[in-house]
Parts: sequence; structure tokens; C-alpha cells
Amino acid sequence: MPAMEPLCHLFGIISCQLTTDEKVLLEVELFARICEELKEIFREQYRDYFRLMKFTIEKEDMMLETKFVRLIVQDILATGEYNLGGIAYYTGTYEEVIEELMAERNTSPSATFLRKLIELHRSVRPELYQVVIKKITANYLTAAVA
Repeated sequence: MPAMEPLCHLFGIISCQLTTDEKVLLEVELFARICEELKEIFREQYRDYFRLMKFTIEKEDMMLETKFVRLIVQDILATGEYNLGGIAYYTGTYEEVIEELMAERNTSPSATFLRKLIELHRSVRPELYQVVIKKITANYLTAAVA
């Protein structure tokens, strides 16, 4: 959990005082928040499409949920740093599985695959994740003061 240490410091948490279960819960909470922030970034990218199609917020949410993995894979591919084979190798899955996810024949990947995919995405789009982490940090610090 090396990436967790700086986040713990930002929130004033002394990670060595946390139990293993508490560290896992903290990691899950931050992972969920990162996913939510990524969805909001994708929502903004598709804002004009949603408006044109006259989607309700619920319909937008449903689309973002079902296409979440596809959007992340597309974003990784857009950087030109990885192809589908490279993504498959990094995530430890078969290229055919990723093709199924892209074709939306599979919209429920494993948690392990999703975690590795987001790790890869973070490595090719570090500036995006800096913005996401700052936003999450600001939200938690604001909530702590209130």
C-alpha cells in the first residue's frame, strides 16, 4: 500500500496506528471515491452528447456505470502508450476478455482487473489523478472542518 501513505498524511492519519482491516477499509473508500471522480470526469467529457440525447441524470449514471471500464480502456489507448495486448499483459487477463469489455458483452469485470486497470490508467495519466486526489482531499478536509 505504498500509495496510501501520502494520502494518510494528507488526512492526518497515522497509518501505523491502523489495523490491517482499517487500512483495507480506507483503501476501499479511496478507491470508490476515485472511481466516482473518474465517472464525473467522463460525464463532463460526454456532457454535449447527454444534452443532445436528453438523458436524465439517472440515464447518464447508468451509461457511465456500464461503460466505465470501456471509457478507461479507451483513455489508456488514446495515450498511445499501450495497445490491447499491453493492457491485457499488465492486468494479467486475456486480450479477448478486454475485447468483450470493449464490445460491452461483459460489463462486470473482476475487482482485481478493475484495480489493475486503474493502476495502469494512473501510470499513463498521472496529471488526471493529481486533480482527482486534490478534489477528494479537498472534499474530505471540508467535511472534517464542518
